[in-house]
Amino acid sequence: MRIATWNVNSVKAHLDAVLAWLKEAKPDVVCLQEIKCEDHAFPAPAFEELGYSCAVHGQKTYNGVALLSRYTLEDVEKGLPGGDGDDHARFVAATVLGPKVVRVASLYLPNGNPAPGPKYDYKLAWMKRLEAYARKALLLEEPLVLAGDYNVIPEPRDARFPENWKTDALFLPQTRAAFTSLKAIGLTDSYRAIHPLKTGVYSFWDYQAGAWQKDNGILIDHLLLSPQAADRLAGAEIHKHVRGWEKPSDHVPVMITLK
Repeated sequence: MRIATWNVNSVKAHLDAVLAWLKEAKPDVVCLQEIKCEDHAFPAPAFEELGYSCAVHGQKTYNGVALLSRYTLEDVEKGLPGGDGDDHARFVAATVLGPKVVRVASLYLPNGNPAPGPKYDYKLAWMKRLEAYARKALLLEEPLVLAGDYNVIPEPRDARFPENWKTDALFLPQTRAAFTSLKAIGLTDSYRAIHPLKTGVYSFWDYQAGAWQKDNGILIDHLLLSPQAADRLAGAEIHKHVRGWEKPSDHVPVMITLK
């Protein structure tokens, strides 16, 4: 089973690129972020024509997440628990009834800038909620994939110029500590499990200042796995070439293979 995550930065604006990549890569499950549309405006028919069913948790203009699957989706869950009054569409999960049953979540973790401030407080609180969700899910001892745009640069090697991010919410010590704490409960960073020593690999290049042309990127899109999913991990890859397509998202797909 091939499971991918991709922040598409508006599914309607970049629909041609998304469809082209689906036809090329043929993933079984795709976690999309920043779809930037409400549920009724999501272009589900275009994906259904390619054989995907859809679970969508959208929001007008901002945020929004979705799941695409070649297999049946059951027990769809919209919104991360624990956020009373939090109306941001940042989390959708479902059970994928494939050759093996897997619980998959698409998440769009808050950016948090400017930091310090209310937006950063919201980011850290959201990460605590995610950890609480994961702790509860791990008790089920089932395959679980938490995939998405984490807006976290875990290590200095995950940025071309880490010194440029020292005061950014994506790279502050508290942010990285929260990500480490999340993994420490028993989750595996899939890409680093397959490529523990690899450097110079990124999933995001800003539209500004020629970041793509200069390869000034950061790695912020991750797939974290429960032990039962990690035991089946067979591969992980970043589809960097997609960033060079016409009218691309500023992120590229990251895909894993579960045997």
